[in-house]
Formats: sequence, C-alpha cells, structure tokens
Amino acid sequence: MNNGENAVPLLAARDLAKTHGRTQALRGASAELRAGEILAVTGASGSGKSTLLHCLAGIVRPDAGSVTYGGERLDRLPEKRLSGLRRGDFGVVFQFGQLIPELTALDNVALPLMLAGSSRGDAQARAGEWLERFGVRGQAGLRPGEMSGGQAQRTSLARALVTGPKVVFADEPTGALDSLASEQVMTALVHTARDSGTAVLLVTHDAQVAAYADREVRLSDGAVVPTGVTA
Repeated sequence: MNNGENAVPLLAARDLAKTHGRTQALRGASAELRAGEILAVTGASGSGKSTLLHCLAGIVRPDAGSVTYGGERLDRLPEKRLSGLRRGDFGVVFQFGQLIPELTALDNVALPLMLAGSSRGDAQARAGEWLERFGVRGQAGLRPGEMSGGQAQRTSLARALVTGPKVVFADEPTGALDSLASEQVMTALVHTARDSGTAVLLVTHDAQVAAYADREVRLSDGAVVPTGVTA
C-alpha cells in the first residue's frame, strides 16, 4: 500500500524521553504512524519498544517530548479523555491477551461494546461476527483457559477491533505462540486491519512478524536507529 511520503501522520511521537526508576527507557525516540498503515517497532529486549507503545497509546505519559494524535496533544489530555480514546479510537492487544478469565470468548469481545452503551444482545451479535472473522466463532462459549493460545489471542484481536478503532496497538501479540499460531494470528490481524482501514502499531522482536508490516522502526537503548545502521 502507498500512504504517501508526505501524508500527515495520524499518530506521532517526537523526541520522547521516559525513565522508569533508574532506567531510562526512552532517549529522544521519534516515530510516526499514518492512517491505515502497519508499522513494526523492533529491537532487542529492553530497547524501549513497549514503553514507546505505551506512550503512543496514552497508557503512560512521557517525561519529555510530545505525542500527537489527529492534531491533538495526547500527552497533555486529561485521563477522562484518554480513557474515552482507549475505549473508542484505540484498541490494545498484549502478549498474553489479558482476556477476563471468568467470561466466555463471546462476552470478552462484547464487553467493550457494552461499556460504550450497546445492549447486551447487540453487543453479542457484533462480537459473534468478529469472532467469525478471526476464525474462532466455534470457541464463542469457551473461557480463556479452555482455548489454545492461538485461539485466545485471536479472540483478543477481535476484542481490540470490535469497536472499530482507528489504531490498534499490538505489544508482542505472538510472543507466547508457536510458529503456526503466530502465522494465523498475524494473517488474521493484517487482513482485518486492511479491510477496515485500521492503522496498526506492532511491537515485536521477531523478524518474521515484522515482515508483515509496511514499515519498520528499530529501537536501541531507547532511541531510534537510523535506516541502514545496524543496532
């Protein structure tokens, strides 16, 4: 796909710095994500990948620098507004899915819709459609502990996309899966994101997973490694 070199980014980080305790996780990191684009953020463990994602998703605030979403300074928004964005515009998928263990797959996917005001019946109907899109409709009545890792992660993707977000943040979404399940999850994520025009920020240490992206940004010691430089 071609987003255009001069396209205005949907989401942009500029010169981010973030310290956790005595560890400087980000050191002037900058990155851009355009509408409909799949961007892979790669690097070794401890390079700052997840911290960058958390700053871009409004989960944590940077100590310095700026995060802009749709022309709005995300890092300066009140928590209520950020919570609203995370319920509507943003979807998040973590390495271990973080599904609610007491709920079935159907109810896990329906939950964001119900929190946004949909009736239980409407939410479950839409949730079922999204489970179908990710090939796990047959697991709708199962709880997370009764599903395979790949099935649970595809359910997590359905939950992240069911609200029609503009951006999905995927933090090592295949890190706990075998190679076959990883391929199934990534194929489902990419196809669905393309169909819906959703931008994806994908954090991964796996080169095979990064290959699904349109572009790659590499981090080393909290900073972006320029193109053509080996970290």
